[in-house]
Amino acid sequence: MTAPRVLVFDSGVGGLSVAACIHQQLPGVKLVYLADNAGFPYGAQPETVVIERSQTLIRLALSEFPCDVIVVACNTASTVVLPHLRTMTPIPVIGVVPAVKPAAAVSENRRIGLLATPATVRRPYLADLIDEFASDCTVERLGHPDLVQWIENLVSGSPVPEQALSVALQPFRDVGVDTVVLGCTHYPLIKDLLQSQLPTVKHWVDSGEAIARRAAWLFEQQGLEVKSLMALNSDGDVVDAALFSGDIPRGIGEFLDGLGLATNDIRGNWSSSVVGAIASGSA
Repeated sequence: MTAPRVLVFDSGVGGLSVAACIHQQLPGVKLVYLADNAGFPYGAQPETVVIERSQTLIRLALSEFPCDVIVVACNTASTVVLPHLRTMTPIPVIGVVPAVKPAAAVSENRRIGLLATPATVRRPYLADLIDEFASDCTVERLGHPDLVQWIENLVSGSPVPEQALSVALQPFRDVGVDTVVLGCTHYPLIKDLLQSQLPTVKHWVDSGEAIARRAAWLFEQQGLEVKSLMALNSDGDVVDAALFSGDIPRGIGEFLDGLGLATNDIRGNWSSSVVGAIASGSA
């Protein structure tokens, strides 16, 4: 049996947290990681640009690496691109949303901190999620402008500025939240640091495990039982390829190894001609 393959797409390295969850739950699945780091951050891009870049890059990746499931591991992209991808390809597509519903299910004092990007905090869909699933909770929304970039820099060995992070998290302390939603796929990559900054928080919730469960369900719908996937990828690299639309991030090989996502195929400026065509409007 050939190991099934999942394409994980993000604008940067944040989707690696989701890729790691998929590998942990489904170790028999192969992964392809696709990062549009030439267009990072997506929160600063017009929606039309995010849609066009995402579609073009994913189409190009699928032409070289046929996949069984696509995961859009980016909150910003997920809010706008999923219907377009589902029209473009019959391959099942999974998106991410901030885990407000599970956070409301576990919060004991009904005070929830939602750590996200400014773009996510501003979007109406977040307010709709809160109204639907956490209307009885106080939800402190914190959209930090620099945290995602700090985590991108972490790959190359630049530590997150802990004092600045502590100051940024103060609203959560002021409200006394007992649950924090990591509303960006980058944030689980520094979960240990966040926990040390907020030691009184009891519950940390993100979307990674839910996405992995959804992928498992989709494989089962395709006739692949999760148990049969456990032994398929016992040898060789977990990640068939890590593709970056911009330069290869310095230190990414070691970072991937640290997450248990080893690969021998890391490519930078992989789609420069396509990105150039998008920028010129000729794609």
